[in-house]
Amino acid sequence: MRPTTWRRSTHIVIGVAVVLVVAVVVVAAALLRGNTSDADAIPAAPAPAAADPGIKPVSDSADKPTPDKLAATLALALADPNLGAFTGRIADAATGEQLWAQGADVPMQPASVTKVLTTAAALLALDRDDRLTTTVTASDQRLGLVVLKGGGDPTLSAAPKGTDTWYRGAARISDLADQVRRSGAKVTTVAVDVSAYSGPTMAPGWDPLDIDGGDIAPMEAVMLDGGRTQPVSVESRRSTTPALDAGRALAVALRVDPATVKVLPSAFDGDEIASVHSPPLIERLREMMNNSDNVMAESIGREVAAAQGKPQSFDGSVRAVLGELDSAKIDTSGSYLVDCSGLSIDDRLTAETLDETVSAAAGPDNPTLRPLVDLLPIAGGSGTLSNRFLDTDAGRASAGWLRAKTGSLTATNSLVGIVTDSSGRVLTFALLSNVAGPTGRTSLDAFAAVLRSCGCSP
Repeated sequence: MRPTTWRRSTHIVIGVAVVLVVAVVVVAAALLRGNTSDADAIPAAPAPAAADPGIKPVSDSADKPTPDKLAATLALALADPNLGAFTGRIADAATGEQLWAQGADVPMQPASVTKVLTTAAALLALDRDDRLTTTVTASDQRLGLVVLKGGGDPTLSAAPKGTDTWYRGAARISDLADQVRRSGAKVTTVAVDVSAYSGPTMAPGWDPLDIDGGDIAPMEAVMLDGGRTQPVSVESRRSTTPALDAGRALAVALRVDPATVKVLPSAFDGDEIASVHSPPLIERLREMMNNSDNVMAESIGREVAAAQGKPQSFDGSVRAVLGELDSAKIDTSGSYLVDCSGLSIDDRLTAETLDETVSAAAGPDNPTLRPLVDLLPIAGGSGTLSNRFLDTDAGRASAGWLRAKTGSLTATNSLVGIVTDSSGRVLTFALLSNVAGPTGRTSLDAFAAVLRSCGCSP
Protein backbone atom coordinates (compact mmCIF):
# COMPACT_ATOMS: atom_id res chain seq x y z
CA MET A 1 0.00 0.00 0.00
CA ARG A 2 2.91 2.39 0.54
CA PRO A 3 3.77 2.87 -3.09
CA THR A 4 0.16 3.76 -3.91
CA THR A 5 -0.06 6.31 -1.08
CA TRP A 6 3.25 7.87 -2.25
CA ARG A 7 1.97 8.28 -5.79
CA ARG A 8 -1.22 9.96 -4.58
CA SER A 9 0.76 12.36 -2.43
CA THR A 10 2.94 13.22 -5.41
CA HIS A 11 -0.10 14.05 -7.50
CA ILE A 12 -1.38 16.35 -4.76
CA VAL A 13 1.99 18.15 -4.47
CA ILE A 14 2.30 18.61 -8.20
CA GLY A 15 -1.27 19.88 -8.44
CA VAL A 16 -0.63 22.49 -5.73
CA ALA A 17 2.56 23.58 -7.51
CA VAL A 18 0.74 24.08 -10.79
CA VAL A 19 -1.95 26.18 -9.07
CA LEU A 20 0.72 28.36 -7.46
CA VAL A 21 2.52 28.91 -10.77
CA VAL A 22 -0.71 29.86 -12.53
CA ALA A 23 -1.55 32.26 -9.71
CA VAL A 24 1.84 33.95 -9.96
CA VAL A 25 1.45 34.37 -13.71
CA VAL A 26 -2.05 35.84 -13.34
CA VAL A 27 -0.90 38.30 -10.65
CA ALA A 28 2.13 39.32 -12.75
CA ALA A 29 -0.05 39.88 -15.78
CA ALA A 30 -2.45 42.00 -13.72
CA LEU A 31 0.40 44.12 -12.40
CA LEU A 32 1.73 44.64 -15.91
CA ARG A 33 -1.66 45.69 -17.16
CA GLY A 34 -1.89 48.13 -14.35
CA ASN A 35 1.38 49.87 -15.34
CA THR A 36 1.15 49.86 -19.17
CA SER A 37 -1.42 50.86 -21.73
CA ASP A 38 -3.00 48.38 -24.15
CA ALA A 39 -1.07 50.01 -27.00
CA ASP A 40 2.26 49.50 -25.25
CA ALA A 41 1.45 45.87 -24.47
CA ILE A 42 1.23 44.91 -28.17
CA PRO A 43 4.43 45.57 -30.16
CA ALA A 44 3.95 47.61 -33.30
CA ALA A 45 3.95 45.64 -36.55
CA PRO A 46 7.25 45.93 -38.44
CA ALA A 47 7.30 47.88 -41.68
CA PRO A 48 6.60 45.76 -44.77
CA ALA A 49 9.72 44.44 -46.44
CA ALA A 50 10.54 46.10 -49.75
CA ALA A 51 12.16 43.95 -52.43
CA ASP A 52 15.00 45.59 -54.32
CA PRO A 53 16.33 42.98 -56.77
CA GLY A 54 19.75 43.52 -58.26
CA ILE A 55 18.51 42.43 -61.67
CA LYS A 56 15.62 44.42 -63.08
CA PRO A 57 13.77 43.87 -66.35
CA VAL A 58 14.41 46.34 -69.14
CA SER A 59 11.64 48.78 -69.87
CA ASP A 60 9.29 47.90 -72.70
CA SER A 61 8.88 51.59 -73.39
CA ALA A 62 12.57 52.53 -73.71
CA ASP A 63 13.25 54.43 -76.91
CA LYS A 64 15.32 52.67 -79.54
CA PRO A 65 18.22 54.53 -81.18
CA THR A 66 17.60 56.26 -84.46
CA PRO A 67 19.81 55.04 -87.30
CA ASP A 68 21.15 58.54 -88.06
CA LYS A 69 22.19 59.28 -84.48
CA LEU A 70 23.68 55.82 -84.07
CA ALA A 71 25.75 56.14 -87.24
CA ALA A 72 27.01 59.58 -86.21
CA THR A 73 27.99 58.36 -82.74
CA LEU A 74 29.83 55.32 -84.12
CA ALA A 75 31.75 57.33 -86.73
CA LEU A 76 34.78 58.12 -84.55
CA ALA A 77 35.28 54.52 -83.37
CA LEU A 78 34.70 53.30 -86.92
CA ALA A 79 37.55 55.48 -88.20
CA ASP A 80 40.14 53.50 -86.21
CA PRO A 81 42.47 51.92 -88.84
CA ASN A 82 43.24 49.03 -86.49
CA LEU A 83 39.80 47.62 -87.26
CA GLY A 84 41.17 46.69 -90.68
CA ALA A 85 38.54 45.22 -93.00
CA PHE A 86 35.46 45.71 -90.84
CA THR A 87 31.84 44.67 -91.22
CA GLY A 88 28.97 44.73 -88.77
CA ARG A 89 25.29 44.87 -88.08
CA ILE A 90 23.36 46.32 -85.13
CA ALA A 91 19.67 45.65 -84.57
CA ASP A 92 16.91 46.27 -82.07
CA ALA A 93 16.41 43.10 -80.02
CA ALA A 94 12.68 43.55 -79.49
CA THR A 95 11.77 44.02 -83.14
CA GLY A 96 14.75 42.67 -85.10
CA GLU A 97 14.90 45.96 -87.00
CA GLN A 98 18.33 46.76 -88.43
CA LEU A 99 19.64 50.04 -87.01
CA TRP A 100 23.14 50.15 -88.50
CA ALA A 101 25.12 48.04 -90.95
CA GLN A 102 28.36 48.08 -92.86
CA GLY A 103 29.07 45.27 -95.30
CA ALA A 104 26.70 43.04 -93.34
CA ASP A 105 26.29 40.64 -96.28
CA VAL A 106 30.04 40.27 -96.94
CA PRO A 107 31.46 36.85 -95.93
CA MET A 108 34.25 37.32 -93.39
CA GLN A 109 36.56 35.09 -91.38
CA PRO A 110 34.52 34.70 -88.16
CA ALA A 111 36.82 32.81 -85.76
CA SER A 112 35.11 31.52 -82.62
CA VAL A 113 31.86 33.48 -82.97
CA THR A 114 30.98 30.51 -85.20
CA LYS A 115 30.09 28.82 -81.89
CA VAL A 116 27.03 31.08 -81.70
CA LEU A 117 25.60 29.20 -84.68
CA THR A 118 26.57 25.82 -83.22
CA THR A 119 24.83 26.73 -79.95
CA ALA A 120 21.69 27.91 -81.72
CA ALA A 121 21.52 24.74 -83.82
CA ALA A 122 21.96 22.55 -80.73
CA LEU A 123 19.16 24.36 -78.89
CA LEU A 124 16.90 23.88 -81.91
CA ALA A 125 17.73 20.22 -82.59
CA LEU A 126 18.36 18.76 -79.15
CA ASP A 127 16.98 18.70 -75.61
CA ARG A 128 18.95 20.75 -73.11
CA ASP A 129 19.13 17.69 -70.81
CA ASP A 130 20.57 15.36 -73.48
CA ARG A 131 23.63 13.37 -72.45
CA LEU A 132 26.20 11.39 -74.42
CA THR A 133 26.94 7.79 -73.47
CA THR A 134 30.27 5.94 -73.41
CA THR A 135 30.01 2.18 -73.10
CA VAL A 136 32.13 -0.92 -72.67
CA THR A 137 31.04 -3.99 -74.64
CA ALA A 138 32.09 -7.63 -74.89
CA SER A 139 30.94 -10.26 -77.40
CA ASP A 140 32.31 -13.35 -75.67
CA GLN A 141 33.66 -12.89 -72.17
CA ARG A 142 35.69 -16.09 -72.51
CA LEU A 143 37.91 -14.30 -75.05
CA GLY A 144 38.88 -11.70 -72.46
CA LEU A 145 38.33 -8.79 -74.90
CA VAL A 146 36.38 -5.70 -73.85
CA VAL A 147 35.83 -2.71 -76.13
CA LEU A 148 35.58 0.94 -75.09
CA LYS A 149 32.93 2.35 -77.45
CA GLY A 150 32.90 6.11 -77.87
CA GLY A 151 29.64 8.03 -78.09
CA GLY A 152 31.20 11.42 -78.71
CA ASP A 153 31.60 12.55 -75.09
CA PRO A 154 34.78 14.66 -74.82
CA THR A 155 34.36 15.16 -71.06
CA LEU A 156 35.23 11.58 -70.02
CA SER A 157 38.12 11.64 -67.56
CA ALA A 158 40.72 9.25 -66.20
CA ALA A 159 41.14 11.35 -63.06
CA PRO A 160 40.92 9.21 -59.92
CA LYS A 161 37.83 9.38 -57.76
CA GLY A 162 37.81 12.37 -55.46
CA THR A 163 40.07 14.49 -57.70
CA ASP A 164 39.11 17.34 -59.98
CA THR A 165 38.34 16.88 -63.65
CA TRP A 166 38.56 19.54 -66.36
CA TYR A 167 34.82 19.41 -67.02
CA ARG A 168 32.41 19.68 -64.12
CA GLY A 169 30.33 16.54 -63.63
CA ALA A 170 32.44 14.49 -66.04
CA ALA A 171 32.07 10.72 -66.29
CA ARG A 172 35.12 8.72 -65.20
CA ILE A 173 37.05 5.77 -66.53
CA SER A 174 37.16 4.44 -62.97
CA ASP A 175 33.36 4.08 -62.98
CA LEU A 176 33.49 2.07 -66.21
CA ALA A 177 36.18 -0.15 -64.74
CA ASP A 178 34.12 -0.77 -61.60
CA GLN A 179 31.12 -1.81 -63.70
CA VAL A 180 33.24 -4.13 -65.83
CA ARG A 181 34.53 -5.86 -62.71
CA ARG A 182 31.01 -6.22 -61.35
CA SER A 183 29.92 -7.82 -64.62
CA GLY A 184 32.27 -10.71 -63.94
CA ALA A 185 34.17 -10.28 -67.21
CA LYS A 186 37.70 -11.68 -67.15
CA VAL A 187 39.58 -9.00 -69.06
CA THR A 188 42.86 -9.68 -70.82
CA THR A 189 42.63 -7.19 -73.71
CA VAL A 190 41.12 -3.74 -74.28
CA ALA A 191 40.26 -2.21 -77.68
CA VAL A 192 38.61 1.05 -78.72
CA ASP A 193 35.64 1.54 -81.09
CA VAL A 194 35.53 5.05 -82.62
CA SER A 195 33.06 4.22 -85.40
CA ALA A 196 30.48 6.78 -84.21
CA TYR A 197 32.52 9.45 -86.00
CA SER A 198 33.46 9.31 -89.66
CA GLY A 199 35.68 11.24 -92.04
CA PRO A 200 38.90 13.12 -91.27
CA THR A 201 39.85 13.86 -87.69
CA MET A 202 41.28 17.29 -88.58
CA ALA A 203 39.38 19.95 -90.51
CA PRO A 204 40.69 21.87 -93.51
CA GLY A 205 42.37 25.05 -92.34
CA TRP A 206 43.42 23.63 -88.97
CA ASP A 207 47.06 24.02 -88.02
CA PRO A 208 48.51 20.81 -86.48
CA LEU A 209 50.63 23.07 -84.24
CA ASP A 210 47.40 24.00 -82.46
CA ILE A 211 47.39 20.51 -80.91
CA ASP A 212 50.56 21.28 -78.96
CA GLY A 213 49.21 24.80 -78.40
CA GLY A 214 46.20 23.32 -76.61
CA ASP A 215 43.51 24.65 -78.96
CA ILE A 216 42.34 21.41 -80.57
CA ALA A 217 42.70 17.65 -80.68
CA PRO A 218 41.97 15.24 -83.52
CA MET A 219 38.22 14.62 -83.38
CA GLU A 220 37.67 11.04 -82.27
CA ALA A 221 34.54 9.57 -80.71
CA VAL A 222 36.17 8.99 -77.33
CA MET A 223 38.79 11.07 -75.54
CA LEU A 224 39.82 12.19 -72.09
CA ASP A 225 39.28 15.74 -70.81
CA GLY A 226 38.79 17.07 -74.33
CA GLY A 227 42.07 15.46 -75.38
CA ARG A 228 44.12 17.30 -72.77
CA THR A 229 47.28 15.58 -71.63
CA GLN A 230 47.29 17.46 -68.30
CA PRO A 231 43.63 17.38 -67.32
CA VAL A 232 43.41 20.33 -64.95
CA SER A 233 46.06 22.61 -66.46
CA VAL A 234 44.99 25.64 -68.48
CA GLU A 235 48.28 25.41 -70.37
CA SER A 236 47.89 21.74 -71.27
CA ARG A 237 48.64 20.63 -74.79
CA ARG A 238 46.28 18.20 -76.47
CA SER A 239 46.94 14.63 -77.51
CA THR A 240 47.49 13.46 -81.09
CA THR A 241 45.94 10.08 -80.16
CA PRO A 242 42.98 10.85 -77.88
CA ALA A 243 41.04 7.61 -78.45
CA LEU A 244 44.08 5.42 -77.87
CA ASP A 245 44.80 7.36 -74.66
CA ALA A 246 41.28 6.64 -73.41
CA GLY A 247 41.63 2.94 -74.17
CA ARG A 248 44.95 2.78 -72.36
CA ALA A 249 43.45 4.51 -69.32
CA LEU A 250 40.72 1.86 -69.16
CA ALA A 251 43.33 -0.88 -69.52
CA VAL A 252 45.32 0.52 -66.61
CA ALA A 253 42.18 0.72 -64.50
CA LEU A 254 41.47 -2.96 -65.32
CA ARG A 255 45.11 -3.96 -64.73
CA VAL A 256 45.69 -4.86 -68.35
CA ASP A 257 48.88 -4.01 -70.25
CA PRO A 258 48.13 -0.60 -71.89
CA ALA A 259 50.69 -1.31 -74.63
CA THR A 260 48.33 -3.95 -76.08
CA VAL A 261 45.42 -1.52 -76.63
CA LYS A 262 44.40 -0.96 -80.26
CA VAL A 263 41.84 1.23 -82.04
CA LEU A 264 39.56 -1.02 -84.08
CA PRO A 265 39.23 -0.40 -87.83
CA SER A 266 35.43 -0.82 -87.76
CA ALA A 267 32.45 -1.02 -85.43
CA PHE A 268 32.41 -3.75 -82.80
CA ASP A 269 29.21 -5.67 -82.10
CA GLY A 270 28.98 -6.78 -78.48
CA ASP A 271 26.88 -6.77 -75.35
CA GLU A 272 27.03 -3.71 -73.14
CA ILE A 273 28.56 -4.40 -69.74
CA ALA A 274 29.25 -0.83 -68.58
CA SER A 275 28.18 2.72 -69.39
CA VAL A 276 28.65 6.30 -68.18
CA HIS A 277 27.07 9.58 -69.25
CA SER A 278 28.25 13.10 -70.01
CA PRO A 279 26.97 16.24 -68.29
CA PRO A 280 23.72 17.55 -69.83
CA LEU A 281 23.85 19.49 -73.09
CA ILE A 282 23.19 22.87 -71.47
CA GLU A 283 26.27 22.50 -69.26
CA ARG A 284 28.40 21.48 -72.21
CA LEU A 285 27.14 24.47 -74.17
CA ARG A 286 28.03 26.74 -71.26
CA GLU A 287 31.55 25.32 -71.19
CA MET A 288 31.90 25.75 -74.92
CA MET A 289 30.71 29.35 -74.96
CA ASN A 290 32.44 30.62 -71.82
CA ASN A 291 35.83 29.06 -72.52
CA SER A 292 35.54 28.93 -76.31
CA ASP A 293 36.23 25.19 -76.26
CA ASN A 294 36.87 24.05 -79.82
CA VAL A 295 36.73 20.32 -79.11
CA MET A 296 33.41 20.74 -77.35
CA ALA A 297 32.04 22.71 -80.29
CA GLU A 298 32.99 20.00 -82.77
CA SER A 299 31.47 17.33 -80.51
CA ILE A 300 28.18 19.23 -80.20
CA GLY A 301 28.11 19.83 -83.95
CA ARG A 302 28.28 16.07 -84.46
CA GLU A 303 25.48 15.64 -81.93
CA VAL A 304 23.30 17.89 -84.09
CA ALA A 305 24.28 15.86 -87.15
CA ALA A 306 23.27 12.62 -85.42
CA ALA A 307 19.88 14.11 -84.54
CA GLN A 308 19.34 14.85 -88.23
CA GLY A 309 20.53 11.44 -89.36
CA LYS A 310 23.64 12.90 -90.97
CA PRO A 311 27.17 11.48 -90.64
CA GLN A 312 29.02 12.58 -87.53
CA SER A 313 31.79 14.22 -89.50
CA PHE A 314 32.95 17.75 -90.21
CA ASP A 315 30.82 17.92 -93.36
CA GLY A 316 27.78 16.32 -91.73
CA SER A 317 27.88 18.58 -88.68
CA VAL A 318 28.28 21.76 -90.73
CA ARG A 319 25.34 20.84 -92.95
CA ALA A 320 23.26 20.00 -89.87
CA VAL A 321 24.04 23.29 -88.11
CA LEU A 322 23.26 25.45 -91.13
CA GLY A 323 20.17 23.37 -91.82
CA GLU A 324 18.78 24.05 -88.34
CA LEU A 325 19.33 27.78 -88.81
CA ASP A 326 17.61 27.70 -92.18
CA SER A 327 14.63 25.98 -90.58
CA ALA A 328 14.46 28.83 -88.05
CA LYS A 329 14.35 31.30 -90.96
CA ILE A 330 17.79 32.71 -90.22
CA ASP A 331 19.50 33.87 -93.41
CA THR A 332 22.63 31.74 -93.93
CA SER A 333 23.44 32.95 -97.44
CA GLY A 334 27.13 33.70 -97.78
CA SER A 335 28.02 31.09 -95.13
CA TYR A 336 30.89 28.71 -95.82
CA LEU A 337 31.95 26.53 -92.92
CA VAL A 338 34.30 23.55 -92.66
CA ASP A 339 33.99 23.17 -88.89
CA CYS A 340 31.65 24.11 -86.02
CA SER A 341 34.22 25.85 -83.83
CA GLY A 342 35.50 28.60 -86.10
CA LEU A 343 39.11 27.49 -85.73
CA SER A 344 39.58 26.98 -89.46
CA ILE A 345 40.99 29.87 -91.45
CA ASP A 346 38.71 28.75 -94.30
CA ASP A 347 35.43 29.55 -92.50
CA ARG A 348 33.34 32.48 -93.71
CA LEU A 349 30.20 34.03 -92.19
CA THR A 350 28.37 37.31 -92.61
CA ALA A 351 27.52 39.78 -89.87
CA GLU A 352 23.91 39.46 -91.01
CA THR A 353 23.75 35.71 -90.30
CA LEU A 354 25.40 36.12 -86.90
CA ASP A 355 23.27 39.07 -85.81
CA GLU A 356 20.05 37.43 -86.98
CA THR A 357 20.91 34.42 -84.84
CA VAL A 358 21.37 36.51 -81.71
CA SER A 359 18.27 38.58 -82.56
CA ALA A 360 16.24 35.38 -82.82
CA ALA A 361 17.44 34.39 -79.35
CA ALA A 362 16.87 37.81 -77.77
CA GLY A 363 13.55 38.52 -79.46
CA PRO A 364 10.07 37.28 -78.54
CA ASP A 365 9.35 34.86 -81.38
CA ASN A 366 11.67 31.90 -80.76
CA PRO A 367 11.82 31.00 -77.05
CA THR A 368 13.70 27.77 -77.86
CA LEU A 369 16.75 29.91 -78.60
CA ARG A 370 16.48 32.09 -75.50
CA PRO A 371 19.14 30.16 -73.48
CA LEU A 372 21.71 31.38 -76.02
CA VAL A 373 21.55 34.84 -74.41
CA ASP A 374 22.35 33.43 -70.98
CA LEU A 375 25.28 31.44 -72.39
CA LEU A 376 27.09 34.55 -73.70
CA PRO A 377 30.11 35.67 -71.61
CA ILE A 378 29.63 38.89 -69.62
CA ALA A 379 31.89 41.87 -70.29
CA GLY A 380 34.31 42.25 -67.41
CA GLY A 381 32.71 39.34 -65.63
CA SER A 382 32.93 35.86 -67.12
CA GLY A 383 34.48 33.55 -69.66
CA THR A 384 36.58 35.00 -72.44
CA LEU A 385 35.32 38.50 -71.57
CA SER A 386 36.30 38.36 -67.91
CA ASN A 387 39.37 40.57 -68.41
CA ARG A 388 38.03 42.77 -71.20
CA PHE A 389 36.16 46.10 -71.13
CA LEU A 390 38.04 47.09 -67.97
CA ASP A 391 40.83 49.32 -69.30
CA THR A 392 38.93 52.48 -70.28
CA ASP A 393 36.09 54.55 -68.84
CA ALA A 394 33.83 53.62 -71.77
CA GLY A 395 34.75 49.98 -71.40
CA ARG A 396 34.09 49.93 -67.67
CA ALA A 397 30.72 51.57 -68.30
CA SER A 398 29.88 48.58 -70.53
CA ALA A 399 30.99 45.93 -68.04
CA GLY A 400 28.01 43.89 -66.94
CA TRP A 401 25.76 45.48 -69.58
CA LEU A 402 27.30 43.78 -72.60
CA ARG A 403 27.36 40.05 -73.28
CA ALA A 404 29.11 38.55 -76.29
CA LYS A 405 30.87 35.59 -77.82
CA THR A 406 34.42 36.44 -78.75
CA GLY A 407 36.50 35.32 -81.71
CA SER A 408 40.22 35.61 -82.29
CA LEU A 409 42.62 34.33 -84.95
CA THR A 410 45.73 35.93 -86.41
CA ALA A 411 44.64 39.46 -87.51
CA THR A 412 40.98 38.53 -86.94
CA ASN A 413 38.78 39.72 -84.08
CA SER A 414 35.03 39.34 -83.69
CA LEU A 415 32.25 40.03 -81.20
CA VAL A 416 28.65 38.88 -81.42
CA GLY A 417 26.13 39.53 -78.69
CA ILE A 418 23.75 41.93 -76.94
CA VAL A 419 24.03 45.17 -74.99
CA THR A 420 21.61 47.34 -73.03
CA ASP A 421 22.11 50.95 -74.05
CA SER A 422 21.91 53.91 -71.67
CA SER A 423 18.21 54.42 -72.36
CA GLY A 424 17.45 50.82 -71.38
CA ARG A 425 16.96 49.47 -74.91
CA VAL A 426 18.51 46.07 -75.74
CA LEU A 427 20.50 45.94 -78.96
CA THR A 428 22.05 42.99 -80.76
CA PHE A 429 25.28 43.24 -82.70
CA ALA A 430 27.71 41.28 -84.85
CA LEU A 431 31.13 42.82 -85.47
CA LEU A 432 33.81 41.21 -87.66
CA SER A 433 37.33 42.59 -88.10
CA ASN A 434 39.75 40.96 -90.54
CA VAL A 435 43.28 42.10 -91.47
CA ALA A 436 43.26 43.94 -88.17
CA GLY A 437 46.03 46.17 -86.86
CA PRO A 438 48.13 45.57 -83.74
CA THR A 439 45.43 46.92 -81.39
CA GLY A 440 42.58 45.36 -83.32
CA ARG A 441 40.99 43.65 -80.35
CA THR A 442 40.91 46.72 -78.12
CA SER A 443 39.67 48.79 -81.08
CA LEU A 444 36.81 46.35 -81.53
CA ASP A 445 35.96 46.54 -77.82
CA ALA A 446 35.99 50.33 -78.02
CA PHE A 447 33.53 50.22 -80.91
CA ALA A 448 31.20 47.89 -79.00
CA ALA A 449 31.44 50.04 -75.85
CA VAL A 450 29.93 52.97 -77.75
CA LEU A 451 26.69 51.02 -77.97
CA ARG A 452 26.31 51.10 -74.19
CA SER A 453 26.96 54.82 -73.75
CA CYS A 454 25.26 56.00 -76.94
CA GLY A 455 22.45 58.47 -76.25
CA CYS A 456 21.05 57.82 -79.69
CA SER A 457 17.34 57.69 -78.98
CA PRO A 458 15.08 60.50 -80.22
